[in-house]
Amino acid sequence: MTGDNTKYNTAGQQDGAVVLIYTTFPLQSQAQNIGRNLVEAGLAACVNIFPGMTSVYSWQGKVEQADETVMIIKTARSRTDEILAYIERYHPDDVPAQLVLPVIDGGKNFLDWILKQTAER
Repeated sequence: MTGDNTKYNTAGQQDGAVVLIYTTFPLQSQAQNIGRNLVEAGLAACVNIFPGMTSVYSWQGKVEQADETVMIIKTARSRTDEILAYIERYHPDDVPAQLVLPVIDGGKNFLDWILKQTAER
């Protein structure tokens, strides 16, 4: 017994090594621009962009409704802070939606690919 409490999922990855980051944008073009920049910089392996979502939310004491575009970012946990800071800096909203979602398990080859694409260069 080494005392190492590192946990691995069934794909052989260290738990928490891969995450999904959920965010939204007012315009599809904004999501595409930021998504492309994240992938080109090696911060994200892939982004999925879903236009046409309607959000209902409370903002400054009023219930608002807006059309938005969802973006899901596939990345290594180690790149999370950089991505959140990038979105915070370039997002048009005062308070951009940003949620980091743990990946519990997945296909070994796919998880390996995400980690390879987002490894520090």
